[in-house]
Amino acid sequence: MSTHLTGQATGHVEAQLSGPDPAGAPCQVRMGTAPARWILAASILATGMAFLDGTVVNVALRAIGADLDADLADLQWVVNAYLLVLAALILLAGSLADLFGRRRVFLIGVVWFAAASVACGLAQDPTTLIAARALQGVGGALLTPGSLAIIQSAFHKEDRAAAIGAWSGMAGVTTALGPVVGGWLVQSASWRYVFWINVPLAVVVVVIALRHVPESRNPDLSGSSVDITGAALGAVGLGGLTYALIEMSSGGALPLLAGVVGMGALVAFVLSQRHGAHPMVPPSLFRSRAFNATNGLTLVVYGALGGLTFLLVLQLQVVAGYTPLEAGVATLPLTLLMLLFSSWSGRLATRLGPRPQLTLGPALAAGGTLLLAMVDEDASYWLDVLPGVVVFGAGLTLLVAPLTATVLAAAPDRHAGVASGVNNAIARTGSLLAVAALPVLVGLSGDNYEDPQTMADGYIAGMVACAALLLVGGLVAFLGLARSERAVLAR
Repeated sequence: MSTHLTGQATGHVEAQLSGPDPAGAPCQVRMGTAPARWILAASILATGMAFLDGTVVNVALRAIGADLDADLADLQWVVNAYLLVLAALILLAGSLADLFGRRRVFLIGVVWFAAASVACGLAQDPTTLIAARALQGVGGALLTPGSLAIIQSAFHKEDRAAAIGAWSGMAGVTTALGPVVGGWLVQSASWRYVFWINVPLAVVVVVIALRHVPESRNPDLSGSSVDITGAALGAVGLGGLTYALIEMSSGGALPLLAGVVGMGALVAFVLSQRHGAHPMVPPSLFRSRAFNATNGLTLVVYGALGGLTFLLVLQLQVVAGYTPLEAGVATLPLTLLMLLFSSWSGRLATRLGPRPQLTLGPALAAGGTLLLAMVDEDASYWLDVLPGVVVFGAGLTLLVAPLTATVLAAAPDRHAGVASGVNNAIARTGSLLAVAALPVLVGLSGDNYEDPQTMADGYIAGMVACAALLLVGGLVAFLGLARSERAVLAR
């Protein structure tokens, strides 16, 4: 399939494009033009829909538990069924996007995600909801790497960091708006609407993408086969580890067996990527020091983020007595920070190199996490919650845009889809493992999260663990990007 600009976008796009695109698109757009705004709108709305869903669901967990009679393990699976399938398939999806067309795979993911969201809203028991969430993960895996790969292939190289910064900021805004929107929907209507809200968003994305987003792919992959073996090994590995972590408190041999099988499958996955004829993840990607360091940072930072968001919304409702809407509004300052400063953060990284922000950002976020650890039954929003949210949000704003831009810039343009897939898979794996392991490690299981004292004790320990992960992330960036990496973002 040849790459081309399609639909009504063709006429007014051609006048504002410059030069051939080595990633498979015929030309590249510049920031500030109408084509750039349409491409960013489609990418931001789609990934924002997926990110919004994650944070909306966190706020709705207590209501879901009460309505469907779900215990803590069920609630963990409501979160992790989505993350598990997303992490397991996102590498395969990145390869499919590079092979068959980034826009095509992206659109399939958007429609699939919307359909699965309807099924989630119709669920009448925990098992059905968990299964529908797994189907959502398939759609999320197809749309997420495609959105970033579209930006990487469509934008001029000098504008990519700023474009990714804008994507990070606006997608981060939708993530941060999730608790507010979710809290309002749960409180005024039903938790089911937190899933159904995805349908109108998906319709808008499809219309914009069909009219204004150019198709692109990796021309070097023509005739290549898809790595089904690698995808299966990755899914079994992550599934086994997740099951073992969530169910370890129940004892017995099955969780241990699942953990052993999961570890074995992940080892086999690595070997298959090193020696397979058509691996999902080309081993050459990991020859880049910047690529390795930023993916290591991604693992621990998103692990901390997943654990923090899971525990914070429960703490605010169970211990501090917040309503779902109040718990959502509590994190609103994070939205404003991401909206106002993420694009600036991307441009700053282009000038200075990513190392300063990727070192300072996680450390600042760790400080905010420790401030949030002080939230208890007597906590004042203005004195205890808000300072932690602001400091955490400032750290997150500093690091997200340069982190994403560095991962993509460190990979060859022809591997934009799979590089995005690797980074997204690692991010979701970090969140997946944190949500699976942290509650058990801090003494939360069954329905004891409904006991304020037990929840408060587990919450403090969990926040300290999240802060430690963030500090490790900053150290990884400081050591892994020890040499100047400024040229990586400017290439």
